[in-house]
Amino acid sequence: MDTIKDLLRFLVARRKVWLWPLFLALILIGGLVVFTHGSAIAPFIYTVF
Repeated sequence: MDTIKDLLRFLVARRKVWLWPLFLALILIGGLVVFTHGSAIAPFIYTVF
């Protein structure tokens, strides 16, 4: 959690608002891969990427 807090502080302090969508997309894609790792739809997810 400290890494996420540091990242958010950096983005706010340096006014790097344009990076927020990039990090959000990376988090969503990473979460999708992690949560579908053992499921039956995992092969279909991997073919998309």
